Amino acid sequence: MPKVLIVGCGDLGGTVATQLSSLGIDVIGVRRSDAPIESVHMIQADITQPASLTSLKQTRPEILIYCVAANGQTDEQYKAHYVDGLRNVLATQSENSNLKHVFFVSSTRVYGQKTEALLDESTPAIATDFGGERLLEAEALLDKLSCNTTVLRLSGIYGAGRLRMINLAPNPLNWPSQNSWTNRIHKDDAAAFIVFLVKEVLANKPIQTCFIVTDSKPSCQYDVLSWIANQMQVNIDVKSPVIDGGKRLSNQTMLSTGFTLQYPDFKAGYQAVLASTAKEVVAS
Repeated sequence: MPKVLIVGCGDLGGTVATQLSSLGIDVIGVRRSDAPIESVHMIQADITQPASLTSLKQTRPEILIYCVAANGQTDEQYKAHYVDGLRNVLATQSENSNLKHVFFVSSTRVYGQKTEALLDESTPAIATDFGGERLLEAEALLDKLSCNTTVLRLSGIYGAGRLRMINLAPNPLNWPSQNSWTNRIHKDDAAAFIVFLVKEVLANKPIQTCFIVTDSKPSCQYDVLSWIANQMQVNIDVKSPVIDGGKRLSNQTMLSTGFTLQYPDFKAGYQAVLASTAKEVVAS
């Protein structure tokens, strides 16, 4: 039975763990809390504390997925969780001859440039803030490994429990002053793509070393917020400013693998989120 180690079993990592376990894969999950995940062997550990990771040496997985989130938006937290944390975890696998592939869940924050051009994996990542710089520093750690590696640069994740845009939409006074380009990926699609790639690796199929993981329609913030407000039957009278800043990202490399998005644009995704939220309100 193949074995996958997932470090960071939060919202996204936990979903990946559950889906892989349902496929009959032996999944070991690591997270700070002691909360269980059904059919997943959980290890409680803190990636910023190397001493707590000792038991990972005995796991010897074929695939490692590093899917953590920083505790806060500071350079110190990004360094601790993405750079030092990844280095600490990789150190536990230095003698693991079974390790075939390492996935690092990064972010499209590494693309700091503001341009109308459609960016893809061939575009140089030019970080313009501490977050992008630390993520690139972490990505570079994979270059030192002897096994295959893949960086997954996810755009803004939304879905169940991630309701920022839905909460903003009915209140135009709280909308961002700048109508910039935005990119997003539904959590279910992000998890499904990671599972898809794991299956490809286990089938001994070659995969790319880097993917931009985003939906098929970069959109400006005001278009998204206006559409959501309309779906919520909120009458608003907001004139959209000229698009200023942001970036547009291509997902063609991701789609070239044969993977199909369940939610190819924000309308499909947010329609599902709104429907789910409405059901929860009725149920309560």
